[in-house]
Amino acid sequence: MSEPLRIAVIGAGPAGIYAADILKKAVREAGGEVYIDLFEQLPAPYGLVRYGVAPDHPRIKGIISALREVLEAGVVRLFGNVRFGDDITVADLERLYHGVIFATGATKDAPLDIPGVELPGSYGAADFVSWYDGHPDVPREWPLEAKEIAVIGNGNVALDVARMLVKHPEDLMPTEVPGNVVAGLEASPVTDVHVFGRRGPLGVKFTPLELRELGELRDVDMIVHDEDFGVDPDEETAKQNKQILVISRVLDQWRQREVGQASRRLHLHFWSRPDAVLGDGRVEALRVERTRPTPDGLEGTGEFREFPVQAVYRAVGYFSSPLPGVPFDERRGVIPNEAGRVMDGIRPLPGMYATGWIKRGPVGLIGHTKSDAKETIEQLLGDSNSWWSPEPFDQDAVPRLLAERGVEWTDIDGWIRLDQHEMALGEPHGRARVKVVPRDEMVKISRDER
Repeated sequence: MSEPLRIAVIGAGPAGIYAADILKKAVREAGGEVYIDLFEQLPAPYGLVRYGVAPDHPRIKGIISALREVLEAGVVRLFGNVRFGDDITVADLERLYHGVIFATGATKDAPLDIPGVELPGSYGAADFVSWYDGHPDVPREWPLEAKEIAVIGNGNVALDVARMLVKHPEDLMPTEVPGNVVAGLEASPVTDVHVFGRRGPLGVKFTPLELRELGELRDVDMIVHDEDFGVDPDEETAKQNKQILVISRVLDQWRQREVGQASRRLHLHFWSRPDAVLGDGRVEALRVERTRPTPDGLEGTGEFREFPVQAVYRAVGYFSSPLPGVPFDERRGVIPNEAGRVMDGIRPLPGMYATGWIKRGPVGLIGHTKSDAKETIEQLLGDSNSWWSPEPFDQDAVPRLLAERGVEWTDIDGWIRLDQHEMALGEPHGRARVKVVPRDEMVKISRDER
């Protein structure tokens, strides 16, 4: 093509940034030129790496360094604090770009259809994660009033939530945890956190690293129950998987530990399927049904147990939100697509693509995100005959449009300014950073309007 390729990416988390990087390299290797604009509804980039990873996981946060290199390379523009569907629409994109890649991820909790799940004191894990990660669009306070808490789920998010609930807040101080979160955790009366999974101890979805970190918590007893072990007839076969073998060894070590001296306890319950949240006006207990393995999976045993708790957190997965003007599969929580091409029934929609969790659902780690983006970019570059036909190139068209609509957008320089400000806040206290939480304050710092 004679003019440079222009692509919009909706979402500046890992999926969107990796897609931009892969597209940039592919077009340049082919001798072409490309302009890529990233649109992000938050004032800061990085999505769930910034707002979905617990603050005491600095190793995972290191991913930001690689993402930042892409943003600062000069080819990709960032338009933060821009809401798709309100501040910019599909019609706008079709007028300004050859195509769009949707990479909006998944930020809501997947539903858990059991009685009582809507009682006061029952929460979605995603909302709690957003609170302790300082998301600007959630309330600054969180009701931490329960002594006994249930966490439903056996994935990494469930363990993050359990760890944050039971960990002593002073042990979070070296991290970037916001001040309002520390204050909330300091007031928590929690003594016991119970984590429930419907599978056995070798069928969990969390990683060995996540599990091992639980056992390192100060003044927290790890409680596991002998009745949950030796139940699965396929146990020895499962242990041939190296990751499962490590998990098994960690759990076996905990079974040998002496407990009873710590002020807080974290209980892991396996073979326990949530049946109902109980309470008269608010959460008072969680009822679970014991499960057992079958050749085809799991079945209930008919044995029910009740655990007195005053709060329940469901961590059974994430779910994406629909985007205005874009097809959406309400059942699966994804944009319907074939290898990244957005589909309207059996018909691909020209110029529209998807990558990341909005494409495949909320599964997989960073490695999956990269391979996922590569597949989508291959489809996009192979579809040159069906790209949109935008207006003549104008570098200032998007800033002018946003300015006309009164949008206070943030850019790469603004993110660097906010990043430096947060690190400066943390420096006197020996902390990596102190995260700025209010959206308006983030925008003012980014736009140098304080």
